[in-house]
Amino acid sequence: MPADPAPAGVPGAPKDRIEDEIRRDIIFGVLTPGSRITEASLARKYGISRVPVREALRTLEAEGFVESRPYAGSTVSNIPVDEADDLFAVRTVVETATARRAAERAGRQLAAGMPDDEWWAARGRVAEILAAGDTAVAEGRLEELPELNVRFHLAVAELADSRSLTALLRQLAGKIEWLYAADVDNRGKDSWSEHRVLMAAVDSGDAERAQELMRSHVEQSRAGYLSRFA
Repeated sequence: MPADPAPAGVPGAPKDRIEDEIRRDIIFGVLTPGSRITEASLARKYGISRVPVREALRTLEAEGFVESRPYAGSTVSNIPVDEADDLFAVRTVVETATARRAAERAGRQLAAGMPDDEWWAARGRVAEILAAGDTAVAEGRLEELPELNVRFHLAVAELADSRSLTALLRQLAGKIEWLYAADVDNRGKDSWSEHRVLMAAVDSGDAERAQELMRSHVEQSRAGYLSRFA
């Protein structure tokens, strides 16, 4: 069995890497909801020892991606419809606040006449993400959109310059990506196109419009998801 080169908890450690790999395989259906998983089978699958797998499973269970029962082992979770609805409700509160704050900050930058370097750097990251998503849509690579979607929403939170809102959104990021991936074939293209409309409102400093566009954006994703999975 391959040796573990770094202690768990250290950036780049086996536990962190395997946690990311298992999470992504759950999000994209490689590990299907309800399927049984064991430390041994995952260790073989990912070519790593059982110790970091065990630690990763504890984290993923706390995040809701895995369910473990005494003497029954672990299974891949499924997001219940009522829980998905709750997640969308929380997203609405958090993300309308980030959109509003991002637009207010943009307005202050415009009023100052010369946006500062920090704001420009953050806005540049948004532009790069939007361009990558546009290319993925144009080339039919919709499987890239779930990750890009999370990156976009986190980048808007960065523009809002609120540590609290960014931290809250990071806590939701894995589940947001999971919901998006489940519905990307139906909602992906439309959802992605809405991002540029939203950013136009943010860039203009129109806080009210940015807030309402974000509310509509999340609500349409919620309605689309629930109409297919309820």
